[in-house]
Amino acid sequence: MKALVLSRNIPRFAASRVASILGSGRGAGIGPLQLLDADAPDAPGTDWYPLRPLLSGICGSDLATVDGRTSRYFEDMVSFPFVPGHEVVGMLDDGGVDHLGRTLAPGTRAVIEPVLGCAPRHIDPSCTQCGSGHTGLCGNLAIGPLAAGLQTGFCTDTGGGWSTAPLMAHASQLHAVPDELSDQDAVMIEPTACAVHAALSAGVTEGDLIAVIGAGTLGLTTIAALHSVVRPTTPCTVVVGAKHARQRQLATSLGADQVVPPDQLSRAVRRSAGSLVLGGRLTEGADVVFDCVGSAASITEALSLVRPRGKVVLVGMPAKVTVDLAPLWHREITLVGAYAYGSETSPDPGTPDRRSFEVAIDLVGTASLGRLVSALYPLERYEEALAHAGSAGRRGAVKVAFDLRNPKGRTR
Repeated sequence: MKALVLSRNIPRFAASRVASILGSGRGAGIGPLQLLDADAPDAPGTDWYPLRPLLSGICGSDLATVDGRTSRYFEDMVSFPFVPGHEVVGMLDDGGVDHLGRTLAPGTRAVIEPVLGCAPRHIDPSCTQCGSGHTGLCGNLAIGPLAAGLQTGFCTDTGGGWSTAPLMAHASQLHAVPDELSDQDAVMIEPTACAVHAALSAGVTEGDLIAVIGAGTLGLTTIAALHSVVRPTTPCTVVVGAKHARQRQLATSLGADQVVPPDQLSRAVRRSAGSLVLGGRLTEGADVVFDCVGSAASITEALSLVRPRGKVVLVGMPAKVTVDLAPLWHREITLVGAYAYGSETSPDPGTPDRRSFEVAIDLVGTASLGRLVSALYPLERYEEALAHAGSAGRRGAVKVAFDLRNPKGRTR
């Protein structure tokens, strides 16, 4: 069996960072990521189960790690060496138990909710955040019987999805995949859960004007969540800035009301809001802006698009950025992060709280989000796969994933 393993190697990280100037993912061949022989890790306890990856996505945070561009904020929340890959659909060859304590038969397909919070770490009583269902905010990510790791795919003890060897999944992480969903659908559940969490935590109210910056995986799944999860009970208008033609087509099909190139987004929001322009910012603007990019430029743009006392939601992972926060102060803007997933309160008062993953499983099916999977690669072609993922939008792609279902894999 084989796995892509990332080791702590400062010179290789530096070389990868330099190479990534030519394009994200371009430094994989000279960076700290290596294709090695691998076995399944040992189970950390009796409530852990081997999950053999079928498909495993390449996320923006994975690319940032391979490129050597992640924030130093995460240094104490990872342990080396680790196998990347947290967007995983796999097979429970020996069966298992899911997050609700239900028995899963051998041969069940499952996805993992990858955060390694209190339950996987056997911490009892759990922290306040895990106890209230907000496992993504757990503060115990570096203690307990597991090595440090904010998620599976960043922890040396659990394995990860970029491997033909099984990873270890705790019962609290496991969600069975409905039979009607394809493997491509299932590998989209984790990023869709992030989008569901962002959309439902934004506090959208009826009649709001929403702007979405970016139409990659997170942008498109956020649009789908706004349209199919929020809008049925909370009517709102969604305007999107999408750079590439294929992204604009998908954004429209997933429910956006207006989709424009990025340089026209400010004009589109201004017209919808009836705003004026002063000093490069809108005097009114959108009620909520979802930044699905996470760069200094996109955060600056979000602050210029949102109305006074509006809200900017950071969905894309920011690294170390320099941003002028004067408009945040002057216009009393709320700037919030939307990380991972947890327990969600539905806009419909009659609907009980659900896990982000449960909502995402439904959304992936109804919106046919498996169509966002654009290319599949075997592990042996990881350099090509990472370069493809790093230039996905320009190449008309959205989600690029590793195919672990047979030794040679396939590409489409």
